[in-house]
Amino acid sequence: MTKSRVLFVDDDPNILAGIRRVLRSFRDDFELHFAENGKDALEIMAGTAFNVVVSDMRMPGMDGADLLKKVQELYPCTIRIMLTGQADQNSILRTVGVVHQFLEKPSNPDILKSVLTRSSALYKLLANDKIKEIVSRIESLPSLPDIYVKLQQAMSTPDVSVAEVAAIIEQDMAMSAKVLQLVNSAFFGMFQPVESPARAVGLLGLDTIKGLVLGVQVFSGMKSSSKLFSLNKLMEHSMAVGACAKKIALAETNDKTVIDHSFIGGILHDVGKLVLASRMQEQYDLAILLAREQNISPLDAEIQIFHTGHDNVGAYLIGIWGLPGPVVEAIGFHHFPGDLPEGRFSPALAVHAANALYYENKPHEGGNAPTCLDLEFLEKNGLGNRLEVWREICAELLQQE
Repeated sequence: MTKSRVLFVDDDPNILAGIRRVLRSFRDDFELHFAENGKDALEIMAGTAFNVVVSDMRMPGMDGADLLKKVQELYPCTIRIMLTGQADQNSILRTVGVVHQFLEKPSNPDILKSVLTRSSALYKLLANDKIKEIVSRIESLPSLPDIYVKLQQAMSTPDVSVAEVAAIIEQDMAMSAKVLQLVNSAFFGMFQPVESPARAVGLLGLDTIKGLVLGVQVFSGMKSSSKLFSLNKLMEHSMAVGACAKKIALAETNDKTVIDHSFIGGILHDVGKLVLASRMQEQYDLAILLAREQNISPLDAEIQIFHTGHDNVGAYLIGIWGLPGPVVEAIGFHHFPGDLPEGRFSPALAVHAANALYYENKPHEGGNAPTCLDLEFLEKNGLGNRLEVWREICAELLQQE
């Protein structure tokens, strides 16, 4: 098995020595490299390809933000992680479009090991380097224009409340993903993952949100000339699947974390389609036409055109953005829950069922080869008898739309 290459950059040699010591037990899994400044780091990278770069923020000369911006330009496939001691607004605004994940400094050894292990696994998930490069370059995802305008107007209102802003952001897949990316960084000192976009807005605060919207403009309205792809339909479908997945989870468990993961996993399950449609519009239109002409599923058509599907693309992006593992799994396995290593009720299963039952209730939206439930997987895991309950839940919810 090929080792993952990780480069650590910090101007304090004692910090680098500590990292080397902490990760000694991982030397069979990682090939670790170290540099004491940005210039040396770029020289090392010029001769060696790296899966992950972890840089300190405050360094003399070229600081971490400038270094990772260079890495983004020169080596876009590399996952970029920032170490910083302070979650100040200026650091967020300078690096929000460049950094995939933030880590608090000094970093908890267990968190550091977990982030590196997960990042390296995600790097290997997407075999298509062209897609990987596009996804790794993404600073923000496009939003519905009318929701974006509504958010801009709200942020320009002096007495706007956190609740009002959160309610707008929760209506949009792209905005929800971005605030969750930021607040789930160890950078913010959260000891439990945050799954609710509304809570994420509250934790970030209105000043930071205002800076993101009006300052660095990390949110943007989508401009598309495609006559085949509808962002409105994608958003409506995603919000409905999120609501159905949450209801299914509520019927199966009292575990709030599983319920929250099911909800946000449902909202984001098709985020890979948004990536492909917004970044590679012509090819995505070809995939839509191919699905219609050959009477195959949209996923099969994507694999023919891109050599990967929206499930993998979405899981890769949300994974490198640092959202919780069960949410990433819900995105990556929403078509094939049977590929999951564990056979029990999970957010991935809730999203799979919600997505399939959505198309069962709205067959005209499913195309010629609609998404189907994995009945064998349900039966194998003793959940076949729950299907009618889920069917009733989703039918009732979707009729209320």
